[in-house]
Amino acid sequence: MTKHDTIRKGRIEDHRLTTGQGRYTDDLRVEDALWAVFVRSPYGAATVGEIDTEDALQLPGVIAIYTAADLEADGIGPVSTPMALKGPDGKEWTETPRPLLASGHARFVGEPLAMVIAETREAAMDGAEAVMPDLEDGEAIVTIAEARADGAPLVHADRPGNLAAEWGRGDWDKAEETLAASAHRVRLEAPISRVTAVTMEPRNAMARPEPGGRYALYASHQNPPAMRGALAAAFNKDIEQIRVVAGDVGGAFGMKSGPLREEMLTFWAATKLDRPVRWRADRSEDFLSDEGGRDLEFAAELGLDDEGNFTALTVALRLNAGAYASARTLPPVLNFGGVAGVYTTPVIAGRLEAYLTHTVPVAPYRGAGRPEATYIIESLIDKAARELGHDRFELRRRNLIAEDQMPWPAHWYFGYDSGAFEKVLDAGMERGALGDYEVRRQASETAGKIRGLGLALCIETAGGMWGRRGADWTNIELHEDGTISVAAGAFSAGQGLETALIDLAAEGFEVEAEKITYAQGDTDVMAKGGGMGGSGAMIKGGSALKGAVEQILTDAKGLAGEELEADVADIEYSEGVFRIAGTDREIGLTEIAKIAGQKSIPLKANGEFSPEAPTFPNGCHICEVELDPETGKIDVVAYAGVEDIGRVLQPQIAEGQIQGGVAQALGQIFLEEVRYGEGDGQLLTGSFMDYAMPRAKDLPPYNCGFFEVPTGLNPLGVKGVGEAGSVGGLAAGMNAVMDALAQVGVSEFNMPATPGRVWQAIQAAR
Repeated sequence: MTKHDTIRKGRIEDHRLTTGQGRYTDDLRVEDALWAVFVRSPYGAATVGEIDTEDALQLPGVIAIYTAADLEADGIGPVSTPMALKGPDGKEWTETPRPLLASGHARFVGEPLAMVIAETREAAMDGAEAVMPDLEDGEAIVTIAEARADGAPLVHADRPGNLAAEWGRGDWDKAEETLAASAHRVRLEAPISRVTAVTMEPRNAMARPEPGGRYALYASHQNPPAMRGALAAAFNKDIEQIRVVAGDVGGAFGMKSGPLREEMLTFWAATKLDRPVRWRADRSEDFLSDEGGRDLEFAAELGLDDEGNFTALTVALRLNAGAYASARTLPPVLNFGGVAGVYTTPVIAGRLEAYLTHTVPVAPYRGAGRPEATYIIESLIDKAARELGHDRFELRRRNLIAEDQMPWPAHWYFGYDSGAFEKVLDAGMERGALGDYEVRRQASETAGKIRGLGLALCIETAGGMWGRRGADWTNIELHEDGTISVAAGAFSAGQGLETALIDLAAEGFEVEAEKITYAQGDTDVMAKGGGMGGSGAMIKGGSALKGAVEQILTDAKGLAGEELEADVADIEYSEGVFRIAGTDREIGLTEIAKIAGQKSIPLKANGEFSPEAPTFPNGCHICEVELDPETGKIDVVAYAGVEDIGRVLQPQIAEGQIQGGVAQALGQIFLEEVRYGEGDGQLLTGSFMDYAMPRAKDLPPYNCGFFEVPTGLNPLGVKGVGEAGSVGGLAAGMNAVMDALAQVGVSEFNMPATPGRVWQAIQAAR
């Protein structure tokens, strides 16, 4: 049985999820479950005094109301993911304390002040309305400029200038000297807007007592082992007494990771009351409380010589961290190396400043710093091509890292183990049918439209951060009846991991995939794991699976040798059968499993894999748009992409991942933006009436494919794909917009490219 014999044309999950048979946390029906509702700050910045709960506690069905005072009485302090970041001056930056319920100060609209527990959700909502917190409204700062202004209110008293963190890499003085000596200098300053994940399934949780004095948290979360550890640490409990379960999860994108407040408080309330407690956010609550994504501004400068060779690059980032800073604030630092792109730029320097504001904290969001980095360098190259009269394709080609320069050393930040960037560029141009682009452009012109072409060459880390090894685990057991169970430490929130790992196991065992079952997201089944994030599921979890399969087959081969009375070295295995080489004497895998069961010999393995370094998926993305100059409306009319994700195990799933990432990138470019009110921090985009999401008609037909350059950093040769679409899509889409706008005289424009903003830019240029 070959690899291709085991790959199906549809995902195992699809029928269940598309016919209403998914098992999400909110689907769980638990008798005697109480409901939690949170009292949230109506102000962006406020001093919190006494919280009067007396009247609320008298309402029918209200069981308990908790505030920060109750947490403090139980010895429960702030909960954040630790941040240990060394600044350019050697200063150690740490996280800002984040109480689970606001204490002393409320720092953004929607911050939880109290938790109401009642017999029904409706009774809890009534109770929440009756809670009377004593709040003194203050001035809210919501932008980086406001946070940096002299005399600005401090979000945290111990962070002067609202500076949350500072980081730098490279010799800035040398880079500036090189820029000064360059024949040309091209500068670009722009913001990258704030977005929110808007997962199909809002956040929710249910916690309950379980037999043996244990407590369980069922939650829409993407990393149950990490949440389990956070619960144990926060509430001073033995980790063995905690179970965390995530069933089907309707989208996560990085936002549903880390020690999320409401989920943790739901667990704590269940332990306090020794009863099941559940919480479910509605969409408005998600807009208020979900951690945001992106939200930064940059100033970058590229030097070129007279032939168009890059000489130096400087990039300064300023990040709006929101109200609290932690390790979840740091993706732009961890993925800053992406600004180097796939180019041979000899001198690079970068720095980042993160500022605190009275807004929801930012956290990883699909790509987590990678799309931003690619957007910076690719937009800058396009601007250089326009200003200096270069062909944008040939300008990139001139500066590409060549195949014979691989592996590319970490001169500045990232070092690449493999890649064929020029071939990927050529494949992308071919897939985008650029030879016929002029025909399409003229057709658009005839229709009164302006066609824009956007290009982006992207590269990203996957499977771990540069310089930080990570591990994942996959456990496999061959049962007595010949069936095989796979328990993954990796986690799927819709990306098809169940299908991918089952098919990978079927390929390894050379058996039908129907013999294999899959489990994830339950710490009683899999106590440790990498969860979902960083496009690392197949890199680490898949490689761990491969190792476990090989271990079981080795053990089974030993049993087969005993049964066939042959030296194990003479035993061959193929298509579910062990046989003595050169003979017809054989025994099946299922029979060996039965014999192992009779002898009480377990045929199982705990696979573990930790890569030596991250991989670097890379690609070429090409976007075409049509601009109606009379209305400002821009339509995305074509999208092509070629990605080198190493060995492609599941083409259909991989292509779907690229398409999903591109959709999120295009949504940010044309529609999505979180906005807060000046001075008061009120959320102005708190519903789908104000925060526009892309619909099917807003998205183009995709034409995506692959150029395989397997990596040697893991036994599968895979590089990861989960974030690839967002990494290339943000730059390609925005470059297409700028190409169209340049044709009507608009030289500077910032996302989002909504019709009104585009129309205004055109009128200003005219």
